[in-house]
Formats: sequence, structure tokens, C-alpha cells
Amino acid sequence: MKFSEQWLREWVNPAIDSNELSEQLSMAGLEVDGVEPVAADFHTVVVGEVVECGPHPDADKLQVTKVDTNDGELLDIVCGAPNCRQGLKVVVAKVGAVLPGDFKIKKAKLRGQPSHGMLCSFKELGLIDDHEGIIELPADAPVGKDYREYLGLDDNSIDIDLTPNRGDCLSIRGIAREVGVLNRMDVKQPQISAVEASISDQKAITLAAPEQCPRYLGRVIKGIDVSRPTPIWMSEKLRRSGIRSIDPVVDVTNYVLLELGHPMHAFDLDTLQGDITVRLAAKQEKLTLLDGEEVTLDDDVLVIADEQKALAMAGVYGGKDSGVTLDSKNIFLESAFFAPDAILGKARRYGLHTDASHRYERGVDPQLQRTAMERATELLLAICGGEAGPITEAVSEQHLPARASVTLRSSRLAKVLGVQIADNEVTEILQRLGLEVSFANGAWQVQVPSYRFDIAIEEDLIEEVARVYGYNAIQAAAPAAQLRMTDRKEAQISRHTLVNALVERGYQEAITYSFVDPKHQAMLFNEAAALTLPHPISIEMSSMRVSLWPGLAGAVAHNQKRQQAVLAFVETGLRFIPDEKAENGVRQEPVLGGIRAGKAHVEHWSEGDRAIDFYDVKGDVEALLEKTGEAHLFRFVADQHDALHPGQSAAIYKGERKVGFIGALHPQHEKALGLNQRAFVFEIELDAIAVRRIPVAQPISRYPSIRRDLALVLDESIAAGEVLAELENVGVKQLVGLNLFDVYQGENLPAGKRSLALSITLQDTDKTLEEAEVNELMDRFVSKLKDEFNATLRD
Repeated sequence: MKFSEQWLREWVNPAIDSNELSEQLSMAGLEVDGVEPVAADFHTVVVGEVVECGPHPDADKLQVTKVDTNDGELLDIVCGAPNCRQGLKVVVAKVGAVLPGDFKIKKAKLRGQPSHGMLCSFKELGLIDDHEGIIELPADAPVGKDYREYLGLDDNSIDIDLTPNRGDCLSIRGIAREVGVLNRMDVKQPQISAVEASISDQKAITLAAPEQCPRYLGRVIKGIDVSRPTPIWMSEKLRRSGIRSIDPVVDVTNYVLLELGHPMHAFDLDTLQGDITVRLAAKQEKLTLLDGEEVTLDDDVLVIADEQKALAMAGVYGGKDSGVTLDSKNIFLESAFFAPDAILGKARRYGLHTDASHRYERGVDPQLQRTAMERATELLLAICGGEAGPITEAVSEQHLPARASVTLRSSRLAKVLGVQIADNEVTEILQRLGLEVSFANGAWQVQVPSYRFDIAIEEDLIEEVARVYGYNAIQAAAPAAQLRMTDRKEAQISRHTLVNALVERGYQEAITYSFVDPKHQAMLFNEAAALTLPHPISIEMSSMRVSLWPGLAGAVAHNQKRQQAVLAFVETGLRFIPDEKAENGVRQEPVLGGIRAGKAHVEHWSEGDRAIDFYDVKGDVEALLEKTGEAHLFRFVADQHDALHPGQSAAIYKGERKVGFIGALHPQHEKALGLNQRAFVFEIELDAIAVRRIPVAQPISRYPSIRRDLALVLDESIAAGEVLAELENVGVKQLVGLNLFDVYQGENLPAGKRSLALSITLQDTDKTLEEAEVNELMDRFVSKLKDEFNATLRD
């Protein structure tokens, strides 16, 4: 939004300079992008009157003039402008004047005729680029008056960058309200009175799309003279706001747009066929715009139409066939409220951007239409003459925006701002903003005016109070914190600790999507129900994961395609299991999962070139379980899983509860998942390993330990882990070490049998164990294994 500082000061004039005004606006949220003078530097330029004007005797395109500048004698000036004529009030650069570009005016002779000055155009004064002749001033311009002073050119154009929610400040009226609030000053608004109808002509209006256009006003004005010049005060205000003067009708609508913030449009009445309808465009309906481009309208585009055709894209751009020209005598003036959603994006869709669409997209005051119509009518009749008919209004009250009522709590205000503002000061701020306020029981009840459509919730009011109170007035305070020990359970193992246990073993932490390919998931878990997203990002991400494995397998495949030979990933996250008993029908279970593929080690002279196997991954999981301090409670039991190789898969149990799985991905799934090497995976419920046993201090035995070895023969189907677990359950307190150090199967053993060699370490805390005691303990171990597994000692 660009505007003239002088124009703003006609509404409200605080005793601050331009820099202070810009700073004040910026700190209030209306960021000032730039401040530029409205005219280049020049001097000794005055208002003059052409007293005589005749042709140059030696040049067809030059005229010889005598100009009165109220200096006691007439100036001889040669002029080449075609619009120079006797009696014209002009702008004269006298001898000694300096124009923009350091152009100095001196006495001269042009084709033998003396010239003591120059009659200036707008371009020569650096005001606008157009050069259509010399400047024509109104007949009442005072001869001899300094032109800068006469036109008030010691002015600035201020350009502010508004956030999309502050559409109410896209006008002089809105900015003046803000400046008045910030400086505790009243705003002097122009007196706008209703224009009485002098003719009865009118057009009926039908709202065929009331949701998109709940209010539309129209007025017939006849007998205007569009050839009359726009007053210089109006064209100058438009120029300083970045808008070029075109003709009085367009200039008046643009002036009201800048002054009140309400877009308007005028149609040539004589081109309209029948009454007016505000409707959505018909399918494939065409419209020729004012710039001559023909567009095909979509059926969600709002149009203003007569009984035969569309006249304009509502709130965006007018149509050429109904546009006002210099030959127009009668017009139909519109003033409407269009819902922001109805206009939003339409201009961009057709490669357009207009001041009207810019405002309608952000919202205009739904109660401003009649005021804007009266203001525009008053200005048009004063400039172009003519007679106005009555205002015709069509309105759908139920579709107009309702005024918001918002509660602001004093406690909430103090908490958010970090400063206590006196209640009466807050009340004053809200009232100065134009809000209807009542205060009771520590809260303000605020009725929001129609033009502040950006205020809807309590935080909006807090922002308003803060920016008017002044962000600089809110003192910065260092946060104060009381040092105290945090409540932390020593037995709790953090997710970070568990992940780091694997990172230290060469894993990298991965984060994959919770959405997976339903085909891959169904392949790995063909009996598991899964949740399907109604609006997925893509078909490959349309199912909620029931395991971390699909995402981890995808990460491995991605890296294998990039020639990575050693791959190990760990991830913690949620899996989503459909469960009617759970909240929202889904049970969210936190799990930790991992995958390894490729080589066991990076290439090195001291390491063999060995591929990952089941026991590498099992060792990783066991290292993870050691973090609980209760690894003996966990066991690996051979089990089947749809995703895993039948001979290389095991369930992980904690006591009698199955808490996870480990194994090699089934070879038939590798190609579908994009894997080119064997991959081994595991997954375990986080809550099963999130608590550790607190260590208990015990005295170290001063007595020697004794090691005995057992070589047992038993069925090959019996897992070694079961044997070790059974020995630990014997209940011998002297057992301090137990290890499987050899497995043998072959000669000297019956078919279906194998030998397990175990080392057993015994130690007592109170005494040295005697031979007889050790033998008794070993007999108990052997007897237990014989009873449970039919194990025998190997010869």
C-alpha cells in the first residue's frame, strides 16, 4: 500500500516527522518498506499565465508567448507544446531555475526569438514519464505562486508492506485509524452525505450466488461529461499513491479505493441489456477483458452480468464491451461485498492482479458499500456533472459476515506478554481501536467492528494490545529458574541409551515413514490387519505400518543401489495395530527395530571378507538386552514368521511373554523389496527393555573359584539356550559363571545327537569350596539335565 504522507495528515496529523511516523507504523505491524519524495528537487518554478500566444515566424512547430508570472513584466518564452494557448495557466521555470538532472534555465534565443524561461511538462519536472504537452493548471491557480508550494510537493510517498490479515489498512482511512490510536488523537474523516436522487432511473439486481456476493449496490448516473479533466488535487493524490490518472470516472473509483479501501466499478449504461445479476459463470463462458484479452471462465468464477452476457469478473477485472469510454454519457456504478473465498486465487488463475482483487481477497468491510457509493457519486457529480438515480441494493443478510464477540482474560494477557498492564489502560487501548468493550470479573468482552475481520480469537486481542502498548515498552526480563534435581527413575532406560548401544556396534539411526507400501506390508505380514489411509500421499504410502521392517528394508535397498557394502540401521517408533478396544480403533505400540545386510565388516587387512549371519545380529540384540541387567530373563526360541526364513528365525521371550522376533528375511521377499543381499532383522517391544535392574552392592568373595567342565550328549533339537536356562534355575547360589564353549556333532555320536561342552564356575562368598561340595553341586546339575532333557555325559 503506497500513499501520500500529506494525504494521511489531512486525516490525522501527529507532531512527529516522517522518520518517526515510519518507525511508529513499522513497530505497530505496518512495516514501512520505503519513504520517497513525491517530486524531484527543483526550484524557481512558479505558476504563470499565457497572455499572448502566436506562431514562431521561422518555425512551424514553435510558438512565441508572453507569460505573466506576477513579477511586473511579461516574460518572452518560446514553446513547442501543441496545447499552449492564450489564457492557459502554466508552470514556468524562470531564468536561474534548476530542474531535475541539474538542468539550468538560462536566457536564450530560439530561431532568432528571445526565450527567458521555459513552460514545463510533468516529465521535465520529474513527476511522471508522460510527455503530452505542458502542464495545464486550473483557472484559479494563483499567478506567481511557487509551484512546489502550490501543489504541496514537499511530500513523501510511504510504501507499507501489510500482512494478509490487515486488509483494513489498505486505505488512508485504515492507516489514519492506526495512527490516531497510536498517538491518542481523533481522526478527522471527510463529511460524506447522501446524494439525493434527481432521476428515477434504476436497474433491478438479483443475487444468484448470495454466498459469494451477499450484498450488491448499484446506481444509475446520467448526463456526465467524461472529457472534463480530473482535478489536480485528485490526480496528484493518485500519482503519489502509485496510480496513473486516466479519466474522471476511473479516477474517482480509484480515489474511493484509496481513501476508504473499497473497490468500485463503473459500467457504460448504454451497453447494458436489461437488469443486473450476480452469478457464477456458465460453463465455457467467454469474456473480453478491458485490456482486450479474451478469457474462458471456469464455472466457479463469480461474474456481474446483464440479461444477455457477462460484464465483468466480479472483484477482479471489468469487461471491455461494457467499459466506460470518453464517449460515455450514462453509467451504472456498482459497490459490492464479495466473500474473500469467492475471489481468492481467481486473479492469479488468469494471470491478473488488480487493486480490487488484492483487497477483496483479504476482505473488505461488509458495511462500507453504501458509504463508498455516496462518496463516489458526490465526487462524480462535482467533476463530471450529471444526475443520479436512487441506490438499488440487494442483500442476503444470512450470508453476510457476523460481527465477532471475543473474550480477553486479564490473566491470559499478562501471561502471554510477560508484563502486567493496568486494566483501565487495556480498556482504553481496545476502545481507541474502535472495539465495543465491557470489563467484568477480570475479563473484557469485546464486540469487534465489521472492518476488523482479522480479530476472531483471544490471541488476536492480545496482539492488538501489545502493538498499541508498544513492543519497546515491554521490558525484557531474564528468565529465572530454580535449580532442583529432576524427577528421574534410575531404573528407566532412555530411548537414546538403547539406540546408542547399537550405534556403538556400527549401526546408524534411521527415521522412516509411518506410511508404507500396502503390497510390501501384506507380503511380509499376510495375516496382519492394517489401517489404510483415506487420503494418502501416494499409493506407495497408503498403509500404516504394523512393523518397522518395511521402512528399514527400503532404507537398505536405497543404499545398496548406491554401492554401500556394510549396512546396519536401527530405528525406534510406533507400529499401528487395528484394535477395536483401543482408542480410535488403533493400538500404537512403541518398538525398536534393526536390520543388517552386506558384509560383517568394512574391508580391512585384519578382517576376513565375511557376510553378515544370524549370530551377528543375535549378538547385537544380546548386547541390547544386557542394558537391562536382566539378560538372563530373555531367551530366543525357534519360531516361524511370514517375513522370515523358516530355518533362521526366532521369537524373543521375556519370561513367558513374547516381546519380539529376530531372523533372516525370507529369500522370496528380497527381490520384491529391492534387496540384492541377505538381510537380517529384529524387532522388540520398547517397554520390555526400557527398565533395568538396579545394581545391588555385594562383597567380593575372597575365596578362590573353581571351574568344572561338562560335555553333554542330547538331542540336536534341544536348543543350547534352554540347557543354560535350566542350569541357572537349579538355584545354586555358588554358580557365578556359565558358558557354552563347544558344540560337536559327527563321529562317535549317534545320529540325531550332538555334544554341548559347558564351563561351570563355582565360588562361595564365605569359604573355600571343598572337593566333596563341588562334586555334589555338579551331580545336581547333571541330574537336572538328565531329568529335563535326557542328557548323558559324553565319554
